[in-house]
Amino acid sequence: MDTTRADRWLWAVRQFKTRSEATDAIRGGHVRVDGRPAKPATPVVVGSRIEARVHGIDRTLEVLRVIDKRVGAAVAAECLIDHTPPPPPVEHVAAFADRERGSGRPTKRDRRQLDRWRSKDG
Repeated sequence: MDTTRADRWLWAVRQFKTRSEATDAIRGGHVRVDGRPAKPATPVVVGSRIEARVHGIDRTLEVLRVIDKRVGAAVAAECLIDHTPPPPPVEHVAAFADRERGSGRPTKRDRRQLDRWRSKDG
């Protein structure tokens, strides 16, 4: 097999749970093949670069093997190279703003700390 549809390939390599979900993402403009906006029937060949927004994450995939039937996760991983950059580190929020559920009303000291914290942000 030399070529397949973009929606079938994305579904086959387990980027989307259903083929209709992959088709909807492509129609919604969330997928580009080789830098161009794609349609569900856009042909995908070995070496194609697919940029897709999958469940809120921008993924960049390179096609290593063309498949059109859904396969196991181990085989699907061999059909693509994921060039997606790692996600940015998560920033921690000040710990004093977290309160235990059921700990009662804030004390006068707690309220003053919260007021100081809020005034620094705004």
